[in-house]
Amino acid sequence: MLTFAPVCDRDAPIARTNPIAKLFAVVAVSTTALLAADWLTPLLLLAALAVATPFSGVRLGPLTRRLRWLWFAGATVAVVNTVFAAEKTGAELLSFGPLEITADALVDGMALGLRVCVAATAGVLGFATTDPTDLADALTQQLRTSPRFTIGSLAAMRLLPLLSAEWQQITTARRARGMEGGRNPLRRARLFASTMFTLLVGAMRRAGRLAAAMDARGFDSGARRTHARIQRMRPADWLFSACAAAVSAAAVVVSVAYGTFRLLV
Repeated sequence: MLTFAPVCDRDAPIARTNPIAKLFAVVAVSTTALLAADWLTPLLLLAALAVATPFSGVRLGPLTRRLRWLWFAGATVAVVNTVFAAEKTGAELLSFGPLEITADALVDGMALGLRVCVAATAGVLGFATTDPTDLADALTQQLRTSPRFTIGSLAAMRLLPLLSAEWQQITTARRARGMEGGRNPLRRARLFASTMFTLLVGAMRRAGRLAAAMDARGFDSGARRTHARIQRMRPADWLFSACAAAVSAAAVVVSVAYGTFRLLV
């Protein structure tokens, strides 16, 4: 079942870090990787994330399950951009009919795939070690975001696992009634569309009831709100943010020194 609960040891160093510090680290690492058009910068950032993984407290099994499709997407991006590169420059590595792979196309494709993997890994490590409620508290306290927007977003995130469970219930009930697509793609598409419509109707009804319940409890009153859970930026949190910025800058410096760094823009 879909869940946003942290899948880590709560006593791990990164798990104890303030959510805003982790959010800053994810943004710093991901932005650096996405703005660098070379292969070395994202590779260094990916190595840094691998070093930081044991300190996150995330177990290997849950981490692999959350990353497998994202890394598959990164590999797909690398392959597609290598095979269908607009410019076939550099030494020819493979030529088979219309298929031609050159060294420069392979390097550029791998760079794109590595950038996707860095952003995916950083995001998964950040959110897998963060409780959504703690993140909402930190956003309203440290970044002064709108409580109405933040609490509404938190409530929506809490409903996503229910949507996953309801999808399974609908598909299981229809399968019990003999409503299966089988090998017919058209029938499978119609069944998928009708299931999505049923799920959408149920989600809209649940969202309306939730909005009315939140308004009845004063979430839209505009009055100054207090916080039951206080989130503070400790010295360790500032140090964690500084380390993330330093690692991102170091990856760029090493790439520049090596002569491979290229800015995307």
